Amino acid sequence: MPSFDAVSEVDKHELTNAYDQAVRELGTRFDFKGTKARFERTDNVITLVAESEFQLRQMLEILQGKCAKRGIDIDCMEAGEVSSNVAESRQPITVREGIDKDLARRIVKLVKDSKLKVQAQMQQDQVRVTGKSRDDLQQVIAMLKQAELGYPLQFTNFRD
Repeated sequence: MPSFDAVSEVDKHELTNAYDQAVRELGTRFDFKGTKARFERTDNVITLVAESEFQLRQMLEILQGKCAKRGIDIDCMEAGEVSSNVAESRQPITVREGIDKDLARRIVKLVKDSKLKVQAQMQQDQVRVTGKSRDDLQQVIAMLKQAELGYPLQFTNFRD
């Protein structure tokens, strides 16, 4: 039976490249000369550190621009709350990976509501869609691409 997996993944290598480019641009920007603005990264969390919230917004634009140029969908980046004190402001940016249970339920519901002869099931952090016809699976992929889920989806493991 033909099947495919709907997943949400981020290429770690491209994320590292985008992060490195953002750090490099931050070092060369005139408006950041002499400030203590910096990016800090731990696995899937990039923390923006600057003296003011205005600088944080500029740094976020730099990071998002570099990610977009490297082919990383910026919908997977979730900006956290800004925490400020007298000396600095911090904002964590979480790079989301995997499909959480709520999104998986929405995807399964969309597939069932489409009235196509396919089945969808949740498997850890992905959704597997199976059906008898390859055309039905391609219609499901097209429908999921058009759906406004607020989360980037990739379709992998397509088998006949």
